[in-house]
Formats: sequence, C-alpha cells, structure tokens
Amino acid sequence: MSLDAWIRKYKNIVVEGPIGVGKTSLTKKIADKYQLTTVFENAGENPFLKKFYADNEKYALPTQLFFLFQRLDQLIELSQVDLFETNLISDFMLEKDTIFAGLTLSELEMSLYRKIYENQASQTCSPDLVIYLQAEPTTLIERIKKRGIIMERDISMEYIVNLSNAYNKFFYSYEKSPVLIVNTTHLDPIHKSEDFDLLMNQLKLFKGRRAFFNAI
Repeated sequence: MSLDAWIRKYKNIVVEGPIGVGKTSLTKKIADKYQLTTVFENAGENPFLKKFYADNEKYALPTQLFFLFQRLDQLIELSQVDLFETNLISDFMLEKDTIFAGLTLSELEMSLYRKIYENQASQTCSPDLVIYLQAEPTTLIERIKKRGIIMERDISMEYIVNLSNAYNKFFYSYEKSPVLIVNTTHLDPIHKSEDFDLLMNQLKLFKGRRAFFNAI
C-alpha cells in the first residue's frame, strides 16, 4: 500500500494528545504534505481559559461548556462535508472534552455536564483513524514553556501528569476508531524530516484497530 493509498483509506483523520504534545503542528504538517482539508480547535476563543489556568475550581464548568459547544459546532458542520470529495484532518475529537471535564469538574458539575454531552454527542461521527500522540510529562512541560503561550504559563506539573494519565486511560479502552499510538518523547516529527518520514511509514504499514509506535 502506498502512502497515497493510506490517505485514501482514512478520509477523516484526527491527531490527538495532551497539551504540548504537538498535535496541531503535526496536523498541519500532514495536511501540507497530502493537501488535506484541516479543522482546528481554537482555544484562544474561549474567554474562560486564561481564568481557568489561574483558578481551576472556579472556572472549570464554564470553560468546559464553552469548549463542548465550540467543538460540537465544528463537528456538526464537518459532518455535512462530502467525504467522498474531501479528505479531512483535525487536531481534536469531541471525546477529548470528557477527558478534561473528568479532571476539573466537581461531582455535581460533572453530572450536569454529562447530561448535556450525551444529549448532543450523537450528532457527530467517529473518525476513520486517530493518531494518538504521547510524551513524558516532563517533555510536555518543556514544550509548553518553549512555545511561550502566556495563558499556559500557570499550568502545573501535577495537572500535566493527571492529564497524561487520563488520556492514557481513555485510549486504553477506546474502540470506536482505529488508533495508532505514538510515543513522541524521543521522536520529533515536526522538526526532523527523518522522524516525520518514520511516522508516515508507520501509517502506511498500519493495519487492524490498534498499534503502538515507539522510535527508541
């Protein structure tokens, strides 16, 4: 199977992973190589996010609800695209919202959130392939600091550790779509062309429902 063939096989691709892992950059790079249509989440539009990073408990619910409805709007619009004519790649999936919600919301807030989520999620469809990017929490913190986004400077190591664990737990049991799990702690497909080529070759060879790629 050629690389072009695997792109044709997976019409709707998602790149996912915790904060700082490089999902948006990789999405852009794959899209540029194969001329794919892109869909990006826009965290900068969330008016509660900066306040959330400074005071998680107080601003968790409005932050999560804003993200939920923002992502729903994007994915509902996406579901109307003719996938026979357009190949898509995005840097988020709706289920990620439940990962963050589980870390930040109180029991009462989570009950309300869950009712809203379950009422709305049926309007979206699952991706054909998920590329799940992992990295050690120390690596994630280094990358977050390096990119220098002001609102992210208050993110704690504890939060990143908890988020990474929650992502791993989620994808351990995720079965809706095929998943290629990629450890990027020692892999830099964004800045190293040889690493990018290695990852593209793994996608070419990927079969079945789940595989793990660790380039050590």
